[in-house]
Parts: sequence; structure tokens; C-alpha cells
Amino acid sequence: MKIVVVSDTHMPRMAGELPSALKKELEGADLILHAGDWTSSVVYRLLAEYAQVEGVAGNNDGETLTDKLGLKRTVKAGGCRIGLVHGHWPVKSRTALQNAWDAFAGEEVDAIVFGHSHVPYMEKRGGVLLFNPGSPTAKRKQPRYSFGILQANGGRLQAKHIFYDDKK
Repeated sequence: MKIVVVSDTHMPRMAGELPSALKKELEGADLILHAGDWTSSVVYRLLAEYAQVEGVAGNNDGETLTDKLGLKRTVKAGGCRIGLVHGHWPVKSRTALQNAWDAFAGEEVDAIVFGHSHVPYMEKRGGVLLFNPGSPTAKRKQPRYSFGILQANGGRLQAKHIFYDDKK
């Protein structure tokens, strides 16, 4: 099962449309995960043209999206349990990584997908994959735009980042 992972799209402010590198990978997606900071429900509709979308709200999503999506969820895919959270919550003064890890403390997950920092990240901790896809549209101080791909099959996960230079 191919899962495309995005976060921090900040659309339409940071991009008028989904980047072509992302659209190319979305073509073969079975599932799309968005780890928050959509900033508009238009992003959900654009992604849903490709595959089922699961997501959570981020700190820039406002009350409507937060009420609709919530701040945390666990998604089952390919025999894996994937925790999904933005990373700005539960403690504002902590890093996105710390918040993501703590949000699922004591829960059985195979991976935790988070965003907020716009910094691509991948680490295995205590048998749990911690994965931040970066941002496909707002790289901040990162050298390149990015998103992620998870392959989930039979309870096994493989992850990689896709990096590119042009968000058009």
C-alpha cells in the first residue's frame, strides 16, 4: 500500500496548486496522510481527487478545520497503525518531535507522522518510526521542498522522503 505523506501545505498562500512533483506521486497513491496546516479545505478537495485522505489540524488551520479533523488520530493501513498529529500540541513550548512522541505515549503505534517544523525527519525510536515529511510548498530554511512516501504491507513499513527544487 502506497501512502503519500504531506504536511504544512499552507495553501493557497504558499502555492496556488499542488506541486507537480507531488501530483506525480499522488497518481499511484492508495492513501494520503496530511499532518496539518492545510490552511484551507480546498487542499483536502485537491488531494481527494487522487485517493482517500486522512488528516489532522495544525496550529494555522482555524476552528472550522480543527473541529472537523481534530488534533490527533490513529490510521490503520497495510496492517500498520500510524499515529497522526501536527506537532504543535500538547505543549506549545516543546519541539514538534517531542510533542509528536508524547501525543502517542503508551499507545500501540508502528509510526508517528507529524509536521509543524517543516523539517524532514526520519528516526526509529523504540520500534516506532517517527516521520516528518517536511513541506511540499513552504520549505522555510530547508534547501529543498519535500513530502514523504510510506509503503505499508503486512504490518511492515518502509519510508522515504521525496525532495525537489521547484514547487510548481
